[in-house]
Amino acid sequence: MTTPLHGQMMDVPLTVSSLLAHASRHFGTTEIVSKRIEGDVHRYTYRDCEKRAKQLAQALIALGVEAGDRIGTLAWNGYRHLETYYGTTGFGAVCHTINPRLFPDQIAWIINDADDRYILFDTTFAQLIDRLAQRCPRVRGWIVLTDDEHLPAMRSPTPLVSYETLLEPHDGTFDWPLLDERQASYLCYTSGTTGNPKGALYSHRSTVLHALGASLPDAMGLSSRDSVLPVVPMFHVNAWGIPHAAPLTGAKLVFPGNHLDGESLFELMETERVTCSNGVPTVWLGLLNYMKEAGVRFSSLQRTGIGGSTCPPAMLRTFEDEYGVEAIHGWGMTEMSPIGTLATLNWDQSQRPPEEQRRLRENQGHVIYGVDMKIVGDDGRDLPWDGVAFGELHVRGPWVIERYFQKDDSPLVNGWFPTGDVATIDRDGFMRITDRCKDVIKSGGEWISSIEVENLAMAHPAVAEAACIACAHPKWSQRPLLVIVKHKDVEVTRDELLALYEGKVAKWWIPDDIVFVNELPHTATGKLNKLKLRELFRDHVLPLQREVPNCPHSKRGAAGSGSTPAPE
Repeated sequence: MTTPLHGQMMDVPLTVSSLLAHASRHFGTTEIVSKRIEGDVHRYTYRDCEKRAKQLAQALIALGVEAGDRIGTLAWNGYRHLETYYGTTGFGAVCHTINPRLFPDQIAWIINDADDRYILFDTTFAQLIDRLAQRCPRVRGWIVLTDDEHLPAMRSPTPLVSYETLLEPHDGTFDWPLLDERQASYLCYTSGTTGNPKGALYSHRSTVLHALGASLPDAMGLSSRDSVLPVVPMFHVNAWGIPHAAPLTGAKLVFPGNHLDGESLFELMETERVTCSNGVPTVWLGLLNYMKEAGVRFSSLQRTGIGGSTCPPAMLRTFEDEYGVEAIHGWGMTEMSPIGTLATLNWDQSQRPPEEQRRLRENQGHVIYGVDMKIVGDDGRDLPWDGVAFGELHVRGPWVIERYFQKDDSPLVNGWFPTGDVATIDRDGFMRITDRCKDVIKSGGEWISSIEVENLAMAHPAVAEAACIACAHPKWSQRPLLVIVKHKDVEVTRDELLALYEGKVAKWWIPDDIVFVNELPHTATGKLNKLKLRELFRDHVLPLQREVPNCPHSKRGAAGSGSTPAPE
């Protein structure tokens, strides 16, 4: 047997610390700007950040933290949280970002499951820590991300130390050790609505590869010419990798802290000349509403990434047609670090008629290098990429999990991760999420896409938010119920909204009823909580007098424009 010929290249491990070291050495004067909880603005550079991250590493080592130990954070987007990202992973510990929007019971369970050694938290979470401390006995200490002057008054008997006091004795003259790139780097838990959250344990290698993929021109397209503001929280899948992609490319970083209302975001974007930002639809809805009411426009923002949940086409059109901002629809998961697809066009697609381009960009998009995908039917067989057949979406790649933290069994199916999303893939390779497997409405044996029903409703100017759920029906088993939040001071009737669907979807997709509410429930990451909605409307009685025309029952029926027939 012939011995393989190996390349003769340096074996330099892909480590998280290399990202910050690169930024410090080659973009050392580039700014990191943070709107602090106290309301003022903090400024320093990548070079300053690396020194303080090294001080934190020294401090944690002095506390007895070892490689592999988990260090939890309960914090907003800011410079101290960024230092924690690198000061923990840089010497081999694991940074465990915790979502403070989860229920306290879930947070306590997550901290104990992760076996966190120390927790670093922002002052706004002092009351939450009071509730958690006694329930997390294995946590050795609680570190407040502030100075002594701003230490909060707390009931907890657990000794507190301020972050600045912790760092003060250390000088930052510390060399990042060369780690095995397959060592664990970050631990992120899912925010599922059923059962306990599950942990996704990333490696240094997967984190760096994800940062490279996220920075590609057909992904976030970051460069040293950008000023990027991650609205998506650093406690939500590492802010989609922006805290890693920005130092990799040398982009200026702007952090909003907990100032996430539309006015605060707009003012920060304008002051810091932000060119790129990323967040979930609910946050952008607040920003767009503020801008409309205030009559203001962006002067520097060029593009925004929208993910976390399906972005209504009306929101994409508002960004682009009214404000001249490119809106890039994306999709991913905690289990994918999280980026999977983005809706950017290639050269051929960019030459097509504008409406066809827009239809493509309203999808979740195509994969970037590092991710592969396919859709499978109920029998487990691959389905064609024709934009019609839909099935469960499966993915694989170097930043996709193999198994969950502290779980022996793997969720993989023949080497692929089943996402739980129902999707189509067209001939261009553009993927479109039609539903979550658990949210699909099955009427008379046929599937109805709740997302498409919601998107059509969101196109009406009176609709601020929409959710479509399955409601029990004595004849068809399930029928769609549409739940609507209206814009204030704008009126619309049930019949007016139902008329939107005529000729745009198959008639049997049209909701049987519409309910108007003041607000919709959301998960901790801003997604619609359809489980809660189904509980709230469990006993809702649909108007039985409405017949469902042209329903194909258990066979394939003719679909209207914009609809997707169900598989056999």
